Amino acid sequence: MKVAAASLAIAALLGASAAAQAFDGVVTRVPDGDTLWVQPDDAARRPLKLRLRGIDAPELCQRWGVQARDALAARVLRRHVSVEVRTRDDYGRALGALRVDGADVSAELVSRGHAWSARWRGSGPYLREEQAAREARRGLFADPAAIEPRQFRREHGPCVL
Repeated sequence: MKVAAASLAIAALLGASAAAQAFDGVVTRVPDGDTLWVQPDDAARRPLKLRLRGIDAPELCQRWGVQARDALAARVLRRHVSVEVRTRDDYGRALGALRVDGADVSAELVSRGHAWSARWRGSGPYLREEQAAREARRGLFADPAAIEPRQFRREHGPCVL
């Protein structure tokens, strides 16, 4: 019985730590096509480095990497945004969703051909947007030699800029 109670307590703690964190703020920096910095409206909070959940944009040293970064910056830099952080990635970055004027920024990036729907587990959440961008040959999908960033990193290693 003590084991069951301990298991329930651990599960409750894990569930509490996995709860989403939502806040509004202003994007202050865009280093690449799927990562940005947000200064929360609450002045007492520090800026947060956010990796966009559900997408994988080209590396900066990869074809279309600079265009992907510039597209994200044009959409969100110095704009008021809504953030929902759900977890952290393998590098400790907050991993979450970003909305501008209610629009899902990740969906827009994939639809416009600036990122792939992340395939870490299955086909990813933006598969329909990616298929439409491929069919229309938008952005990076106009290049038949375009390869996903995960494959690019495997073949070439990380970018050194």
